[in-house]
Amino acid sequence: MMQVKICGITDSRDARAAAEAGAAALGFIFYPPSPRFITPDDAKKIIAALPESVVRVGVFVNEKIETVKKISAALALDMIQLHGDESPDYCRQFQSARVIKALHLKSSRDVEAAAAYEAAAILADSRRRDLYGGTGEKSDWKLARDLKNRKPLILSGGLGPENIKDALTAVAPDAVDINSGVESAPGKKDHEKLQCVFDTLRAYHDESQPCRMVFSKRTI
Repeated sequence: MMQVKICGITDSRDARAAAEAGAAALGFIFYPPSPRFITPDDAKKIIAALPESVVRVGVFVNEKIETVKKISAALALDMIQLHGDESPDYCRQFQSARVIKALHLKSSRDVEAAAAYEAAAILADSRRRDLYGGTGEKSDWKLARDLKNRKPLILSGGLGPENIKDALTAVAPDAVDINSGVESAPGKKDHEKLQCVFDTLRAYHDESQPCRMVFSKRTI
């Protein structure tokens, strides 16, 4: 089964349910305007109880580099997801194997621009002017498919039980990132929807289309 990241985790019960369902990674959003914001202190308590195999991902939006490094060290994060307007130069301040760069693909120019980022993977998401992610809106699957030929791809944007199979067929991403599509309310996961997504992924598993592993544990 391809790797799955469940993002927007705000409590230990949801974290445990996601891990037990089969999530390879969990995302914690350190962006105060987000309805799924969590403080580093609260995230640390949840992280401490996670199985060691689960990849811990901190999500940041246009944050100061020093702050990202400080939080990453304090929580022993495995990877960071840069979900704002961060430039390639900004991303180079971190070890590329630990970076996920989120981009809103609007045209082929965005696909070309993605090639300039040194990152473990590019996450294709949708955004609105007032929200950097978690909008529940579908990303551009055609552009995401084009991007997969250039970079390891994580598909996100409105994914849930009702469309995950179609997304896999249309895009064949290396991994998926799921947030609002498995929620009962912002930051509160619906455990039945979670299980349904993983059941669908297991049933869909296609060995003829191998996926690159993009979520990995920190080695140092």
